[in-house]
Amino acid sequence: MRKINNLLFSLTVLALSHTVHAAVVPAPLFTNNAVLQRGKPVPVWGTADAGEKVSVSFAGQSRSTTADVNGQWRVDLAPLPANATPAELVIKGTNTITLSNILVGEVWLASGQSNMEYMLKNTYDAAIDIPASARYPLIRQIQIAKKVSSTPLRNATGTWQVAGPETTGEFSAVAYYFALDIHNLINVPIGIIHSSWGGTRIEAWVSPDALKSNPVFSTVFEGWEKALAAYPEAKIKHEAAMTAWKAEQAAAKAAKQPFGRRAPSPPWNTGHNATPSGLNNGMIAPLAPYALRGALWYQGEANANNAADYHALFAALITGWRAQFAQGDFPFYWAQLTNYKNNAPDNTQWAALREAQNRTLALPATGQAVILDIGDYNDIHPRNKKDVGRRLARIALAKTYEKPIVASGPIFAAAEPVDTGFRVRFTEVAGGLRAPLNSLSGFELAGADKVFKPAIAKIEGETVIVSAKEINAPVAVRYAWRNAPVAGLFNNEGLPAAPFRSDTW
Repeated sequence: MRKINNLLFSLTVLALSHTVHAAVVPAPLFTNNAVLQRGKPVPVWGTADAGEKVSVSFAGQSRSTTADVNGQWRVDLAPLPANATPAELVIKGTNTITLSNILVGEVWLASGQSNMEYMLKNTYDAAIDIPASARYPLIRQIQIAKKVSSTPLRNATGTWQVAGPETTGEFSAVAYYFALDIHNLINVPIGIIHSSWGGTRIEAWVSPDALKSNPVFSTVFEGWEKALAAYPEAKIKHEAAMTAWKAEQAAAKAAKQPFGRRAPSPPWNTGHNATPSGLNNGMIAPLAPYALRGALWYQGEANANNAADYHALFAALITGWRAQFAQGDFPFYWAQLTNYKNNAPDNTQWAALREAQNRTLALPATGQAVILDIGDYNDIHPRNKKDVGRRLARIALAKTYEKPIVASGPIFAAAEPVDTGFRVRFTEVAGGLRAPLNSLSGFELAGADKVFKPAIAKIEGETVIVSAKEINAPVAVRYAWRNAPVAGLFNNEGLPAAPFRSDTW
């Protein structure tokens, strides 16, 4: 009986030990079909039972560690060469996890708001490019689930998907077209970590440390606190507005009339995607320290009406992300806002936001794709995402991969007084300036009264001569300085000139 009791006790202890010990679990970025970054150390991390020994094996390497008191573990694989042959990544603790179809190539983080989130299936080129994606199984994307958090999280949700007719339609269109050009020209696997959310503001994506480090950003927190205090009353107003909106929608449906007005946006409250650092905490922090080549960004529409704060916030976002991933000043490339009427096409809110984006080029390893010519005056979500992705790819190919390719349209260099106007000089002319619309539109001049008038512009060599009949003594020149300008200056490579102003008014 004593032996039986001892045996039962031993079995009970053994069973309890199996329930208490936590199985080793890799971070969510490590799933089947993942792409690992070539040419730099590759962190692999996750959770296990405190004190549990964990080993990671891949491509002839094996690294071991022990989970800390919080059950966290990490190993760093030595830099890997690109490899398009699927391999297994094996993680062992008290259990064994084998991840299959793992490639090594280039990994880019793609983020922002709705124009980055915009799916390939909704673009002009979807009918051709989705079936054609069957030829590109070396391009993969992991879509990070939307999550707001008040504190930095360690885990996110997502699964790597291989490009193909059944999956590619759900990919970020901008990121896919970027990846396609990079893949075709450097011939290695490309992984896209896609973490974006439509309608979101930049302050939600800035890391907590970066947002709290600058006293200038105190207005962000003040505005958030005011919104929370106003929420009860705002909620009542929103409910009334929603009732009216639904009634209008039903009436339009009954009358068989189109109804395009969007539902009223809900007021800010705890858990809203406008929470300062809330999206960084929930959708960026859990991705670090995954090895990356760089980041892509397409955002700004939601901040267009307060452009004065955008440059500082954008610079903080970039430096904050670089600190989070601890991989130096990795490349960070973005799409400048395109042309959109924003209620009044001749207003300048979007021009000011573009200038804030442009100023951020002062940071190292940055680049900007100008897309003024491929937007949609009437639609904040233009369907031409192929050219956006390809222009971002041009920047990466030139700056990151050092390919002999022109990456930029003309950039303002100087405005010199001449006769009754200005001679405007540019860099990045790529062999010459062009006006493919025949009329070189988009230029304006102002005199001492600071009132801008449309100007006459003509190309002269690698410069543009600008004059206006109404202004005899101009003191400032602007180009494409409107929400939705008709801007006609390009270089010989077919890339549009960046908007600019010589004044600081």
